[in-house]
Amino acid sequence: MAIIQSLLNLTNFASPLERTVVPCIMVAYAIQIAVAIPSIIYKSDRFFDASGLSTFLIVNILSLYLPAIRAKYGGDNLGQVADAIKEGVETVTGTEPGWGSLFMAPFKRCNIVEDVAAGTPLAVDYNWRQLALSGAVTVWAVRLGIYLFCRILREGHDHRFNEIRINPRRYLRAFIGQATWIIFCMLPVIAVNSIPSGVPSVQDVKPTDFSGFGLWVFGFVVEVVADYQKSKWQKEKRDKVHDEQFLTSGLWSQCQFPNYFGESMLWVGITTVTFGVLFFDDVREALAAADSSPMSVLSVIFFCTIGPAFVTFLMLKVTGVPYAERKYDKLYGDDKKYQKWKRETPKFIPSLSAAILSRYL
Repeated sequence: MAIIQSLLNLTNFASPLERTVVPCIMVAYAIQIAVAIPSIIYKSDRFFDASGLSTFLIVNILSLYLPAIRAKYGGDNLGQVADAIKEGVETVTGTEPGWGSLFMAPFKRCNIVEDVAAGTPLAVDYNWRQLALSGAVTVWAVRLGIYLFCRILREGHDHRFNEIRINPRRYLRAFIGQATWIIFCMLPVIAVNSIPSGVPSVQDVKPTDFSGFGLWVFGFVVEVVADYQKSKWQKEKRDKVHDEQFLTSGLWSQCQFPNYFGESMLWVGITTVTFGVLFFDDVREALAAADSSPMSVLSVIFFCTIGPAFVTFLMLKVTGVPYAERKYDKLYGDDKKYQKWKRETPKFIPSLSAAILSRYL
């Protein structure tokens, strides 16, 4: 308990957003470095993807439950708050400057006054949107984590790391990059999970909730179907059901990388949901420190857009499409059928989606 209290004190910032973001960043990098050390020593990539998706889950859960953890392990602060309640000290509600505002800051989302006064366990009120966003991330991470872990168990290693795993510095950078990817993707969710309970603007369902979660479902379904079709095709090829050199059926006939498109769309959906609440003045004020100006609009835009922008950039320019294209060009570059498929099939946005967009935009 003393260790937990010490760690919480290190990140006991005045801003609710900082109190959640900073621990999440620390945890993400700590986990990735911890997994990187044995992976570098044994030149293994077996747990690279699994550690990434596990870190997503841990950061997701941490951002949701950190206020409750702070309330539970608040240590002497709780005793002082309880004494203040008994004495009727007005600063406990944060209406006057002084130690009351400081000590109450970690418990803004908790029913701290009622719970401590009544001697009951502390409780945290969660907005439905916080639970829904965290649930969406959990479903995505568990599904993709199981899929990737089963794939590497079947194949034995990840071909992407053939040159990287033998170079400790480059391999460490891959783990650091994965931690950065996790944090950038999770920033919108962390921001929403940092909003104190009772803020009026987060209570109602908004149009951006429908459109955002609709985009998430669409992207998730596309990614799942694309992965299923690819796995089925690979299994049938191993079982000699067909002798096709590359996949050109199903979603893969509409787009060269439908799985990447689906993942990009689901993060755009999460961003859309967060946009709908973070722009409200009372939300931006609640996320800032009590004695500072509200969170700026530019900060909101950064928190909301960095995730899908970074994911799409990685997939299109760094790890996803470039690696796959080099691999396929080397294997099938002289195949006329492959050349035709590559020339006529959209790279990222499926042809059906492109047709719809071109018609209505």
